[in-house]
Amino acid sequence: MNIIKAVSLKLASSMMFALMSAQARYLGEAFPVGEVVFFRGIFALLPILIFFGYRRQLRGSLTTNRLTAHVIRGLFSLVGTFCSLAALARLPIADVTAIAFIAPLITVIFAALVLKEQVHVYRWSAVAVGFGGVILMLSPYLGNHAALTTPMMLGLAFALTNAISSGGATIQIRRLTATETSSSIVIFTTLLVIAASLLTAPFGWRLPATAPEVALLIGIGISGGLGQMLFTESYRYAPASFLAPFDYMSMLWAFLLGYWVFGEVPTGYVIGGAAVVAAAGIFVILRERQLGLKRLRDTPISQISTMVDDEDDPDAPVTALAKAS
Repeated sequence: MNIIKAVSLKLASSMMFALMSAQARYLGEAFPVGEVVFFRGIFALLPILIFFGYRRQLRGSLTTNRLTAHVIRGLFSLVGTFCSLAALARLPIADVTAIAFIAPLITVIFAALVLKEQVHVYRWSAVAVGFGGVILMLSPYLGNHAALTTPMMLGLAFALTNAISSGGATIQIRRLTATETSSSIVIFTTLLVIAASLLTAPFGWRLPATAPEVALLIGIGISGGLGQMLFTESYRYAPASFLAPFDYMSMLWAFLLGYWVFGEVPTGYVIGGAAVVAAAGIFVILRERQLGLKRLRDTPISQISTMVDDEDDPDAPVTALAKAS
């Protein structure tokens, strides 16, 4: 375990994702969402292949007996990516980022409904509190109907759908990691997103007209791919339950980039609501850690040894491998 290296990688990861969001926000609606998603996927694939190639994890990454499960995971990611970029074209970065914080709470709901996990009152309470934070964030929009334009309404709908898709993707990753490697899950998902976004080409794609537009479209993919790789690498040096709360540092990057690049100042409602949602999410994470430690204490020593051996295998499935989108 290397706490300093793990945290540094995780913070760098959240900064890369925030940078990706800022570039997408800067482009706005200059390009169709499908075209931006295509560039996001195709240029993210480069650092992904380099990363897994360096770790010698590409062998057999496209071999699977669970193609349907990969497609379901990819569809969640596809919807989340489309909705995230569409929301960023219509809302401030801080607002979209804050709303995305409800994804861990959505995961709790999906875990109970899909995985049939037993969810006790502690986590249900955190979910309720977290959604209270979302209502607080949305109150300026809901309270001023005159200022609630159609683009804003669409942006809010896209941001909420992105959070739901992220929660669903997390559940599907949990199911896939029982048999699939991290390289397999990431590459299958990326290829599906690229292929699906390419289908939107007949509906209004246009060639970038300037060098800055080309740089931004490429930058969205590169920063997204680097963020995903830094995110994955950070979990080699510390447990997932320790690192997960650092995801909320993305809110700080969103505030800074939103203000520096676009002059966007988040309202007190957004800051307060984000704090409530983050606190609820961190509570869920800590609760999962507590339950995980209890399960570990209850596991026979022979099984624990097997688990350690699996973690030493670079091709063994891992659970903390990728962002939902």
